[in-house]
Amino acid sequence: MASEVQTYSLGDWKLQSGETIPSAFIAYKTFGSPSLPAIIYPTWYSGSIADNEWLIGSTHTLDPSKYYIIIPALFGNGQSSSPSNTRHLNPFPCVTFHDNVRAQHKLVTEHLDIRNARAVLGWSMGAGQTYQWATQFPAFMDLAVPFCGAARTSTHNQVFLEGVKSALLSAKGLASAGSCQGAIAKGPRVWTEEEKTLGLKALGRVYAGWGFSQAFYREKLYEKVLGFKSLEDFMVGFWEGWACSKDPENMLTMLHTWQSADVSKQEPYSGDFKAAMQGIKAKTLVLPGKTDLYFPPEDSEIEVENMKEGVGKMIAFPSIWGHWAGGPGDSKEDVQWLDTQLKEFGL
Repeated sequence: MASEVQTYSLGDWKLQSGETIPSAFIAYKTFGSPSLPAIIYPTWYSGSIADNEWLIGSTHTLDPSKYYIIIPALFGNGQSSSPSNTRHLNPFPCVTFHDNVRAQHKLVTEHLDIRNARAVLGWSMGAGQTYQWATQFPAFMDLAVPFCGAARTSTHNQVFLEGVKSALLSAKGLASAGSCQGAIAKGPRVWTEEEKTLGLKALGRVYAGWGFSQAFYREKLYEKVLGFKSLEDFMVGFWEGWACSKDPENMLTMLHTWQSADVSKQEPYSGDFKAAMQGIKAKTLVLPGKTDLYFPPEDSEIEVENMKEGVGKMIAFPSIWGHWAGGPGDSKEDVQWLDTQLKEFGL
């Protein structure tokens, strides 16, 4: 049993930055009965709620006959409050994972009347939100499973995102002001259709070198598995097609959320990353991709090492699909592997 996508009004939502999203709302979808143990499964960069559904079903560990599964959408994804559906708010304020998870907590506790979650889990930025949940509301969930994501965005990852941001902004003749700093030229931005197309195509081609691993390209899995006729066919049909389906300001809003991610940037941790990781109480299964170019296993090892003894463990996807090993379901072997890990962890 699945609901339709719904929205929950948050009122004027005060952000960590001191800014406000007036009349804010969060979009969400549920699967299963509210009487079942709850699982919170947030969305990822650019992803809609429907883009999370590949991991849900009677043949998966996330089975709606066993769990009440809640997919909350990120601010900026186009379904929750976003530049694309809040045109009067230009520029859109800077949003953090803390802002998102506080809104999700309000949704889950005050609207859906959930007092405990069996698990919080997610891929990519969904993994970042999983870490945020585990540090912001550490007693709320029993289990946490971040896959192909991080508790804080590494310097190398920030560099990658600077390339993505700069490619998009260049279509408007703008330059980045630096990591987490937006564009040099401040104030409202209005995009022509030509600027959108040029900028989003450039974003997609920059992303193409990061989403999949060197081995994925070497083995030509874009042809053998995904069915594209050539590399250029893949660049146009997959990467440009994905990017051009998005709103540029939505992408920039979510990019800031990603680039600024750091679970220690909240009370009571005051910038102490080890203290934040020690604050995690939920049993945590960290699943990086062996060949993920922006969330490498080495970073996940550091996260687990900083947790209290016995809290976390790490297992890497044994995959050449890079970041895409963890989602959104294109690699069927990796989906099966992930399902097995979730089941063996207690779901």
